[in-house]
Amino acid sequence: MKRTIDIVASALGLIVLSPVLLVLAVLVAVKLGTPVFFTQDRPGLDARIFRLYKFRTMTDARDASGELLPDEARLTRFGRFLRSTSLDELPELWNVLKGDMSLVGPRPLLVEYLDRYTAEQARRHEVRPGITGLAQVSGRNAILWEERLALDVWYVGNRSLWLDLKILAMTVWKVVRREGVSSEGHATMPEFMGHRDDEGEGA
Repeated sequence: MKRTIDIVASALGLIVLSPVLLVLAVLVAVKLGTPVFFTQDRPGLDARIFRLYKFRTMTDARDASGELLPDEARLTRFGRFLRSTSLDELPELWNVLKGDMSLVGPRPLLVEYLDRYTAEQARRHEVRPGITGLAQVSGRNAILWEERLALDVWYVGNRSLWLDLKILAMTVWKVVRREGVSSEGHATMPEFMGHRDDEGEGA
């Protein structure tokens, strides 16, 4: 049933939101440059790698030596707006339709984190990653890594249709209030350095 809901909801979402997606694509191209999509390999169900699609939220600004500036320097006011409203996540509906993702599940993190998880934390890959999840409605990027991953694992062991519906409803409320968009001192979250990093802070 979960997969059926994902297919129907993502297909309808892409159709209904197509004018919004078009407008956002034009605005991103004008304000941030091209390509308008940010794509990146992420681990999904059973840690299989897939290509994630989002709207870009940062420029390609570089320093005198040609190196990209830090995220905080490349994240514009418009980019912050896209992130705070989660509009940058809308292209992930395509990932849901393809079967890479679900509407609800642990957020897909970076490939390089795979060998940093404990065996318990790695259980987050027993389900499809989601556009939103329990960790996102429980603090989003403002909570520590240890807590975030614990919430992901709890979801895996307690998932149900009712829980998914509750998370979706809470997501709408969190987006409206724009809560937990970033961790203090970071554009989003500090790097996850592994289970030995007790405070959840990265480099």
